Amino acid sequence: MSDSIVTLIDVEKSFGKNKVVQKMNIEIMQGEFLTLLGPSGCGKTTTLRMIAGFEEATSGIIMVQGERVEDKEPFERDVNTVFQNYALFPHMNVFDNIAYSLKIKKKPRDEIAKKVKEMLELVQLNGYEYRKPDALSGGQKQRVAIARALVNNPKVLLLDEPLGALDLKLRKQMQVELKRLQKKLGITFIYVTHDQEEALTMSDRIAIMNQGIIEQIDSPKEIYEHPVTKFVAGFIGESNIFNGKVIDLSNEILTVETSSGIIKAKGKGFEIGESIYVSIRPEYIKVSKVIIDGFDLKGKIKDFIYMGTVVKTSVDLKDHSEIKYSRFEKDDELCEGDIVNIFWNPEKAVAIKTQI
Repeated sequence: MSDSIVTLIDVEKSFGKNKVVQKMNIEIMQGEFLTLLGPSGCGKTTTLRMIAGFEEATSGIIMVQGERVEDKEPFERDVNTVFQNYALFPHMNVFDNIAYSLKIKKKPRDEIAKKVKEMLELVQLNGYEYRKPDALSGGQKQRVAIARALVNNPKVLLLDEPLGALDLKLRKQMQVELKRLQKKLGITFIYVTHDQEEALTMSDRIAIMNQGIIEQIDSPKEIYEHPVTKFVAGFIGESNIFNGKVIDLSNEILTVETSSGIIKAKGKGFEIGESIYVSIRPEYIKVSKVIIDGFDLKGKIKDFIYMGTVVKTSVDLKDHSEIKYSRFEKDDELCEGDIVNIFWNPEKAVAIKTQI
């Protein structure tokens, strides 16, 4: 028996002739923290809204706990939603905001008081129950919104860029708090964001979306280290991407000819003569003033950029493209204008098909 709690089968959504979600198939597991990640307009929020019932799917099947819900109203689905703008009632205090849905359901007063108290403790807002929203900070408002969404014990919590309105420091703090909360409750979180670091930090799995389709769905580590498309390689983190042609292969190590020079990468299922992409992360790149066997990639150091935790170095290549590498500290032996040989462990470079 499957442990999936939310399933989408061939789900599509069109606005007129504009197809914003295309043939989406995904299974989301019980207790999973899954993030829909992608640029603006990729269809991630529309997907979330279809699960919630705020948007009607043009076609396809949406199931929650094994039951089809396409024809059910939002309040009939065992899901709740947290929005970026909090959507708190400004005239109600914290207690009444959290208790609202319980009062609508005409729950006994003592049960309401007990549940609200539990939620306040859960989101660490004891003593705030009689404050109005305008007396709260952004982080406190978001906690109230989360408590209100959780008070009905939903099986699935949908979060639409809930930290987008917070400043950087508070956003990082809330990322940790949300992940701890999700682990403690064991509730399935489906989270929408365009922030890559946020997705990598919090998720069990990430679904990378682009132009209405899922390009890759996997663990954060797998997506970062083994992107399967050029879009994923370029969208997640920072990556140097080469276009080239396979000229030799041995034990899954490919020798690739590019306009910048000869490089190496790891990959399965490729053939000599095949055009491919090669992705290499800046932290895996090494430089030397001596020639490295298997590589023929030279460049001139353009500049060093100090970024606090790392120093990023840009190198101009012979085809006028640029490659970046990063170190915790600047190499004092190297200066701007130096000619260097560039190389890396071929196991760290990913060969990517030009077409899938």
